[in-house]
Amino acid sequence: MLEVKGLQSYYGDAHVIQGVDLTVSSGEAVCVLGRNGMGKTTLIRSIMSLQPPIVRNGQVTWRGTDITHMPSYKIAQSGIAIVPQGRRLFPSLTVMEHLTVLKPASATTGWTVERALSLFPRLAERRRHRGDQLSGGERQMLAIARALMIDPVLILMDEPSEGLAPVMVQALEEIIIELKQEGLSFLLVEQNLYSALAVADRIYVLESGRVVYEEQCDVVRQDTSVLSDYLGVH
Repeated sequence: MLEVKGLQSYYGDAHVIQGVDLTVSSGEAVCVLGRNGMGKTTLIRSIMSLQPPIVRNGQVTWRGTDITHMPSYKIAQSGIAIVPQGRRLFPSLTVMEHLTVLKPASATTGWTVERALSLFPRLAERRRHRGDQLSGGERQMLAIARALMIDPVLILMDEPSEGLAPVMVQALEEIIIELKQEGLSFLLVEQNLYSALAVADRIYVLESGRVVYEEQCDVVRQDTSVLSDYLGVH
């Protein structure tokens, strides 16, 4: 469904993504792991055509269409949503305003506001609260709910567990699993190996802008020591 071939991205003269290949199939959750500074966020931005960086070589194909240099809003319209690192909410907008800016509250098809709020009961309780009045976990929930408003087929998530308490990380994992069961696909970038293994079907490890390891999560769950050199886990 999503295919990245030989992707090379730059920040100015800095060659950050150095020939990445990866795929995400329908209904699959794929996680890209790696330490800080290895190019994970740059990879997500490159797929979504967010600048910077600038993609100079390679190709991103989505459902058979080349989207490498397509404007970001058209990529979103084609069915790819993004939950960015840091959530990127509007501090002065309420929960409801974040959701209805993308789809009117009266909508009755696809991911409606009420359907999204039913997935996140805490947001339903706080629907009139502004973005700057929410906890870190609530902000992450809202960022996901907002992404659902475009009725995506694939959701890109950049460090979704970052800064969350363990109980919220577990809740996030349960939500991703539930959405995957409904047919959504995911491409996540993470530093948290164990959170990735809880939700993903396959993992890639990114090091200095290159994929250095790829494996099915079922294999890695049996022996995580293979990743110790790449991620520092034991």
